[in-house]
Amino acid sequence: MQENILNTIKFPKDLRKVSEKELPQLAKELREFIINIIATKEGHLGASLGVVELTIALHYVFNTPEDILVWDVGHQAYGHKILTGRKEIFHTNRQLGGISGFPKRAESEYDTFGVGHSSTAISAALGMAIASKLKGETNKQHIAVVGDASIASGMAFEALNHAGVTDTNLLVILNDNAIGIDPSVGALKDYFTKVKGNGAKDADNIFEALNFNYTGPIDGHNLHLVISELNRLKNVSGPKVLHIITTKGKGLRQAEENQVVYHAPGKFDALTGDLAPKSNNVQPPKFQDVFGKTLVELATKNEKIIGITPAMPTGSSLKFMMDAFPERAFDVGIAEQHAVTFAAGLATQGFTVFCNIYSTFLQRAYDQVIHDVCLQKIPVIFCLDRAGIVGEDGATHHGIFDLAYLNCIPNLILFAPRNEFELRNIMFTAQEGLELPIFIRYPRGRGTLLNWQNPFKKVEIGKAHFLQKGTEIAVLTIGTMANNALEAIEKLTTLQREKVGLVDVRFLKPMDESLLHEVFSNYKTIITIEDGTVVGGLGSSVVLFASKHHYKNPIEILGVPDVFPEHGTVSELQEQSGISSEKIFIKLQKYL
Repeated sequence: MQENILNTIKFPKDLRKVSEKELPQLAKELREFIINIIATKEGHLGASLGVVELTIALHYVFNTPEDILVWDVGHQAYGHKILTGRKEIFHTNRQLGGISGFPKRAESEYDTFGVGHSSTAISAALGMAIASKLKGETNKQHIAVVGDASIASGMAFEALNHAGVTDTNLLVILNDNAIGIDPSVGALKDYFTKVKGNGAKDADNIFEALNFNYTGPIDGHNLHLVISELNRLKNVSGPKVLHIITTKGKGLRQAEENQVVYHAPGKFDALTGDLAPKSNNVQPPKFQDVFGKTLVELATKNEKIIGITPAMPTGSSLKFMMDAFPERAFDVGIAEQHAVTFAAGLATQGFTVFCNIYSTFLQRAYDQVIHDVCLQKIPVIFCLDRAGIVGEDGATHHGIFDLAYLNCIPNLILFAPRNEFELRNIMFTAQEGLELPIFIRYPRGRGTLLNWQNPFKKVEIGKAHFLQKGTEIAVLTIGTMANNALEAIEKLTTLQREKVGLVDVRFLKPMDESLLHEVFSNYKTIITIEDGTVVGGLGSSVVLFASKHHYKNPIEILGVPDVFPEHGTVSELQEQSGISSEKIFIKLQKYL
């Protein structure tokens, strides 16, 4: 048997020259390659290990990139990247200037569709299949690989509903591993569990009912069986589903046994699989844990409190509430639209609903926010985790649009805490009863305070704070950008520092207009700083205020420019966007 087959493969055309009997050896090598690099460079591990055999089989059987392969969700695609010309640069994955952690059209012709969010592949592949039909490309194959529980999303079912009445060359591969980032939930998961146990019966097969030709379930780690089925399905006309059973984290014992942690485990020992030892230093808490633990604290005293998350109980730390009050906490699966309107329905019946959604994923429920919540003034409490620049997950995951996309909606309160105290206090204030829905946005990662579990204090809605007074320049920040500004001001000379006033705006809606009048009346220059887009956020609101009241002060807006920032560390990307403490320091010096 040839040693290191992987080294002979640069593109799928090289893979297709390998004999089928050698492919299990290639699968072993591909797994080791992924494990060795992710152990030191970090990234998404479990999902890609689970589809190694499937990835090899797809590129072996189909003539990619002419045959179109769409991944869903994108963090399954590490093996795909390695086999499609990016093995030599795979170590740059998710790093500034390196390759993306997700399929990306600009990166490779093999990445046919950008996929960071879930449940998009069937719609995209169906569009491509219908395009091929219109162009008369009768032999072209279109494959959507749907994994990590994303079949349960509404969009996937909308696409299945449409595809079932088309005569298209579409193959949906259901990669069934019973887990997204956390274990799958819902009736569909129960259905798949029954199918695995009994085999599929035509009479009650959900896919057959939607006019799909269904095959399965089969063992997704049996390479020869998967190749055989793919070869057969190439010649079956119309929409098809191949249901394969895989194990997330396959090939690394710890990743198979602890699938939640090894979804994206950070650094670990490639030989043993053991996680890198954690520092014994006492660190400030993660914002998500401040949310999760505070919610339990509040729910202990307030029996009306409900917690909701779409498929992110661990990532959002709603898990604390689910453990403490399982009947009052709901993981609704990868279904952001449902989460928002479900929360609204509960809130109409007198419950105090905390709906925790990552900022980038709330974008998927924008209509529900407008139509089902704000239009009706239903006081849901939204906690938006991962707001601002999130780092290595890159363009699909940055939470940089929320300030702008929420700012333009009437009937809401929009708040960003600068630290853990502020997050606790606004949660306490919100659960005591508000007339409007509130959106509380906070970043990924840790805060700054060790002793953060202080007694609660009520927050005055719409009230900004001076963190320090000055004489010439007023710096207006929102959320944790106050910390960057404070660091920048500390670098100034004593004489320069005295000239700089710093305001924590806190509320983008409603804004503290009386404090803004004070700022414009007493300071020559205004600088706004936000970890969101410069279009539509804090800076835009301050300019609008100045225009309305005929102030002529120079205003400089610092924030994320009008681009999609790529992947890199949070500090690297803040530096690029001009909102790091160093860049703010340079800007202040220019005006001083």
